[in-house]
Amino acid sequence: MNLSSNKPLTSLNIFRFEGVQMRTFHITWLTFFVCFFGWFGLAPLMPAIRADLGLTKPQVGNTIIAAVSATIFARLIVGKLCDTWGPRKTYTALLVLGALPVMFVGLAHDYTTFLLFRLAIGVIGASFVITQVHTSLMFAPKIKGTVNAVAGGWGNLGGGITQLAMPVIMAAIVGFGYTKPEAWRLAMVVPGIMMLIMAFLYYRFTKDTPAGNFNEIQRSTQTGEKVSFWEACADIRVWALALAYACCFGMEITFDGVAALYFFDNFKMEETQAGFWAMLFGGMNIFARALGGIVADKVGNKYGMRGKGVLLAAMLLLEGVGIMLFAQAGNLPMAIATMLSFALFLKMSNGGTYAIVPFVNPKAVGVISGVVGAGGNVGGMLMGFLFKSQSISYGQAFLYIGAIVAAVGLTLFLVNFGKTVVTEPAEAELQTA
Repeated sequence: MNLSSNKPLTSLNIFRFEGVQMRTFHITWLTFFVCFFGWFGLAPLMPAIRADLGLTKPQVGNTIIAAVSATIFARLIVGKLCDTWGPRKTYTALLVLGALPVMFVGLAHDYTTFLLFRLAIGVIGASFVITQVHTSLMFAPKIKGTVNAVAGGWGNLGGGITQLAMPVIMAAIVGFGYTKPEAWRLAMVVPGIMMLIMAFLYYRFTKDTPAGNFNEIQRSTQTGEKVSFWEACADIRVWALALAYACCFGMEITFDGVAALYFFDNFKMEETQAGFWAMLFGGMNIFARALGGIVADKVGNKYGMRGKGVLLAAMLLLEGVGIMLFAQAGNLPMAIATMLSFALFLKMSNGGTYAIVPFVNPKAVGVISGVVGAGGNVGGMLMGFLFKSQSISYGQAFLYIGAIVAAVGLTLFLVNFGKTVVTEPAEAELQTA
């Protein structure tokens, strides 16, 4: 493997750091990790925030919805910017702009201002699209699923680590003599600073493609036939993937937002304890999403895109069954066991989805990544409405979600994802474009 080449790499060695492809790979997943850390940094602090601001259950539910809804539009915009402006500049701008509401959310002193800050912070979720586009540009077709899944999974891990890290940071600040209402505000400055550091590193040490930045390789004159947003979205597979991602990633960000509160309220524990159990869910990303991409690539190499689609449908079905079992867990050990079970298939479904995305239309990877990614947030937003309802419990909400996810999994068995054959010339056009 020639790491100095200006071509996409054909293999992934996670212990390599030299070469623009591997340097970009490591920086992009670490940046995504920091974004997720900041995006969900407030979630494990919600018991303290709820008490400080006097939030009701519907108001807490609205903040959960706000955290994921702004990302829907941000992902659509960012996907287009990746295809035109380039992932390097797009990521840098998102990090700088996103760091501001993260650091200044502590200025909120009532429900309305907190909700607005939560909405602004949600824009950070668009970071996922840039990560997937950038890794797709750096690696060859046969390992795109694996690479996208590893980068996405390790980045999503930030949503798990923050579940424990932020309560610990808050506790440390309390240890210096601050009150809890002061401590949660000061704690959020930490992920904001981390995001600004990653903005500098991303702009300084990455390139848009192995051949150079878009402006350096005159991308606009090399792309050939352009694909419009609506033309790319006319493919039914785009919407099938968006629906699948609504059920897996949508559930992931919903659970990231409510897990600590669920354990805190249902099993009567401290914020740090609740954060630890919530962290286990996010911690599955260290291998599970990557596993989904690896298995999808192997299935795809043997059975083609149709095989990848069947695999995705099966994983969603198992995820839905697992969520329903979790909803009915009557004690902590059973809740943990069922949570880890559905988390495995959920995160494998995340990886399996984006093992298909780059091949639907190689000339519109950014647009399609944005639409599918936005689908995940639409799912999270809709699920959030269940958790704000006064008439149903969190357990009932999980039961309904599990049934819907299983039904979607069964439906996806009917979708044929194997209509596109990705050739090397098409891939070369994508990579040099």
